[in-house]
Amino acid sequence: MNLQISHLRSLYLSGALTPTSLVALLDAEIGNDNASHIWIRRLQKDEMLVYAQKLEGKNPADFPLYGIPFAIKDNIDLAGIPTTAACPEYAYTPDKSATVVQKLIDAGAIPVGKTNLDQFATGLVGTRSPYGAVNNSFDPDYISGGSSAGSAVSVALSMASFSLGTDTAGSGRVPAAFNNLVGHKPTCGLLSTSGVIPACRTLDCVSIFALTAEDAATVLASAKGFDADDAYSRQANALPNRSFGASFSFGVPKASQLAFFDNTETPALFEQAIKQLEAIGGKAIEIDFAPFLETARLLYEGPWVAERYAAIQTFFETKPEAIFPVTKQIISNATKFSAVDTYNAQYKLKALQRKAEVVWQDIDLLVTPTAGTIYKIAEVNAEPVVCNSNLGYYTNFMNLLDLSATAVPTGFQANGLPFGITICAPAFQDDQLLSLADKLQQKSAKTLGATGISWQKS
Repeated sequence: MNLQISHLRSLYLSGALTPTSLVALLDAEIGNDNASHIWIRRLQKDEMLVYAQKLEGKNPADFPLYGIPFAIKDNIDLAGIPTTAACPEYAYTPDKSATVVQKLIDAGAIPVGKTNLDQFATGLVGTRSPYGAVNNSFDPDYISGGSSAGSAVSVALSMASFSLGTDTAGSGRVPAAFNNLVGHKPTCGLLSTSGVIPACRTLDCVSIFALTAEDAATVLASAKGFDADDAYSRQANALPNRSFGASFSFGVPKASQLAFFDNTETPALFEQAIKQLEAIGGKAIEIDFAPFLETARLLYEGPWVAERYAAIQTFFETKPEAIFPVTKQIISNATKFSAVDTYNAQYKLKALQRKAEVVWQDIDLLVTPTAGTIYKIAEVNAEPVVCNSNLGYYTNFMNLLDLSATAVPTGFQANGLPFGITICAPAFQDDQLLSLADKLQQKSAKTLGATGISWQKS
């Protein structure tokens, strides 16, 4: 089933489809099979119909997401449905939806269910869940990426038009790369985090997975907005916009600073993506990636891991046996940091931010692989920390440096697994990044997610 937003919208506007008929079709298509461990709680047909029936008789043109099905990472609240963060003992049932979820429902979107994740959003692999490891949408032997694992796979397998994830260290980008999707990590504070279980509250953001950059931009327009109830929400006018028009410059790390972790195919795929960017007007400029890499190491090697502890401290201390072993190991490291360590790390981060700022004098955006390689589930189970660390090489610095970023699919390995790049820029360049990602998809995209449906510009 083609769930591209522009395609569904044309059907609704023509009268060829209604929200209730879409729900019936989608419910039958998804069925009750959850062998890939995508869902923690999928909504039943009658539960989805409650949302669909509210749209019947209304003008589709009045709702930007009229009848569009979406999935929700299960650390984000949906009213009346348990939120677990992939920890059954932690579960609670919220009375109201997260602000961003409610905004999407008000725009006409229909929730399909709550998706599986690396427990407490701690991981980039999609295997750290008592609900099972989420299988890659192209090859079940491989990881889906995480922590927003089920959110990505649900879209890639045409169970939802788009989904919400969260992104602190790369959780909204790595799963996009591994499932042939666009993954947009908005500027921190652009989307409300009210009703979202925090990982690192000062760095968290709600992210968007979509089949195309155009779809992601459509969702972003409805999802964003200042929320006075969220202490970390920001007005979207803090910085001047950059232009990524007919010509633009993009930074690429020095060859010695690129890492592909023994993957023999992804270096050539990255070079191919650079040529695709050049074909749409980009000029590549080599930059020193060292400040970005040094910043990335702070996220897990520094005291920011203590934020993960703070988010679930009472639960962690009273029910440690309920926490997934690798997750417990990581969060336990929080207690070794002192207040002095925290301030010293903040000073170091400030210095690195100043160093990284310099690069934006010469380039409009920065381009990296989203991930240097992809692992089999068995490889991650054997070396969970090392593999996860490698996957964060190009992602962990983003929120610490207050950047906006979009992961874009750009090619495939010989084994059929997708590869993608991430384009990033300073805060509040979200619309510009998605516009450029749309142009890039026109050069590189072949299919939508793992559906086999041909990509077409609407």
